[in-house]
Amino acid sequence: MKNSAHDAFFGALVADAIAMPVHWYYNQDSLERDYGLIDGYQAPRNPHADSILWRSSYCALNANGDILREQAAFWGQRGIHYHQFLKAGDNTLNQLLALELAGMIVDEDGYDPARWLKRYIAFMLEPGKHCDTYVEEYHRNFFAQYAAGKKPLLCGGPDVHIGGLAAVPALVAVLGPQNPDLLEIVQTHVALTHKDDGVLQAADVFARLLVRLSAGDNLRTSMLEEAPDWISVAKIQQWNKQPDRTVIGSILSSACYIPDAFPAALFLAYRHADDFAAGVCANAQVGGDNCHRGTVVGALLAAATDIPQRFVDGLGAGARVKAILSGHS
Repeated sequence: MKNSAHDAFFGALVADAIAMPVHWYYNQDSLERDYGLIDGYQAPRNPHADSILWRSSYCALNANGDILREQAAFWGQRGIHYHQFLKAGDNTLNQLLALELAGMIVDEDGYDPARWLKRYIAFMLEPGKHCDTYVEEYHRNFFAQYAAGKKPLLCGGPDVHIGGLAAVPALVAVLGPQNPDLLEIVQTHVALTHKDDGVLQAADVFARLLVRLSAGDNLRTSMLEEAPDWISVAKIQQWNKQPDRTVIGSILSSACYIPDAFPAALFLAYRHADDFAAGVCANAQVGGDNCHRGTVVGALLAAATDIPQRFVDGLGAGARVKAILSGHS
């Protein structure tokens, strides 16, 4: 029997992995020249035509802030792919952390923010724990505070990016959609790193949608009822007249900021409500912050419909997520 909450977690991972090679492409001609039409997993390649990693910098105050380690050598260079060392079907850092979170909850039979922050810090500071070159801004801000001596529970700050929603499907899957504390835990967890009203509101809406879908409710109906501040019948009717790339890129930004990124994700899930593959591939194709936007698109579509077997088989983390969802981290 279908377990929509479990499928949503798997779908989020799949969408992230499909988008990974074209993450943060903003020029559609460059994206198609380098990767063609996205219809499955691909490996990333250097150079990344739209990479602005050369403009990013992070200098660790001490060992407690050294989260770039061997990847620091690539920051400041032009053309570097954000995920250059990942393979086809691999997940980016935020979804690796979602897996780590799910594993902790299974190991310890519940969620505790202090225990999670201890595990998060250990994961980020352990050499070789992951091979992703890019480390999102909220991680850098958190570890700048941690290296300065702040207690972990006080290290999070304001952050308006959709990456703050990455762990929501994992929380719903392992805590269970009927858990009476689920929505409160989602808010607690997201606020550890994203103290922003918009991100927290989006996280609540996202979690509520996954709960409703797990009960068998219709995706489009649930979306219109749970997310009126983000999407509406009038907007959908207007946007449905345009191709995905016009809606996300011209009408809505394809970037990472929650005011546009969350409604963009909801629209793609609404438009492709009956076709998981079409939805997650469309999300990848429009570029921008498609990995984190894909968390929402992939989770909602997987909860509402079926994930094609080729995506299940090709996901690098597939065996691990199946083990976690069966109660063995």
